[in-house]
Amino acid sequence: MQRNDGEIRRPSLSLPILRTARRQHRAGTLTLGSLLSALGEASFGWAIVVFSLLTLLPLPPGSSLITALPLLVTTAQMMLGYPHVKLPGRLARLRIDPLKLRRTVLRLRPVTRRLERILVPRYKTLFSRRNERPLGLFMFVIAFALFLPVPLSGWFPAISLFIIGVGIVEKDGLVSSVGLVLGAASVLLTATILTSLAAGADALIH
Repeated sequence: MQRNDGEIRRPSLSLPILRTARRQHRAGTLTLGSLLSALGEASFGWAIVVFSLLTLLPLPPGSSLITALPLLVTTAQMMLGYPHVKLPGRLARLRIDPLKLRRTVLRLRPVTRRLERILVPRYKTLFSRRNERPLGLFMFVIAFALFLPVPLSGWFPAISLFIIGVGIVEKDGLVSSVGLVLGAASVLLTATILTSLAAGADALIH
């Protein structure tokens, strides 16, 4: 896409997700597996982007125990060296509410707009075959922090994984590295909250 002043404008990161979800919803085929397959199921990046969005849906407290499962599966497969994402049947058939998905995507527009301005293929060594397993391990740890039902900590690992996933999709190692730093901070925050809760429970008991 090109602006009037001749500047090339990057297509919105959210458009493929929203268009695919709308089309599949109209056809009555919108599931987690079908959405991911249409976006490119072999891409771990798109899988992480979509699954991160699911964890950010407006759902009851404790829902991360369910919504974070696809992220745990995906990052574990990446850590184990799988060539592409293989969703278990139940996860693949999981229905998605298109309105909630749209609201979540639009809520993240301030983040995605900033990313769209700076995304370029660079530092692609981060995504080399040699680094795939360590990267998967790091993301698995972040996903596990998201999986834990710890108050006030869920958004941070989800957003960091979203940023990492966008970097993987666009082969931008710098953006993914920023997501990894945010993910490390979110893991530290989760560990700090858990330690505080454990100390408080121990004080009550004794």
